[in-house]
Amino acid sequence: MAFEFKLPDLGEGLEEGEIVQWLIKEGDAVIEDQPMVKVLTDKAEVEIPSPKAGKISKLHASAGEKVKVGATIVEIEEG
Repeated sequence: MAFEFKLPDLGEGLEEGEIVQWLIKEGDAVIEDQPMVKVLTDKAEVEIPSPKAGKISKLHASAGEKVKVGATIVEIEEG
């Protein structure tokens, strides 16, 4: 079953972030805490790590796209 990873609250009332760069692609295997994506907020650029180990089954946003906090950005097949 796929785990839907949602854009986390990046602090201080921010409502969205811009995907700057994906560090993974569909089909890649990831380990827990591996950096997956760089996101730009009003305050800074941050790297968001994978919360789980598994295989990337789907990216839900493209580089340059603005994403709301709480929106699914990636699906990870666990195991």
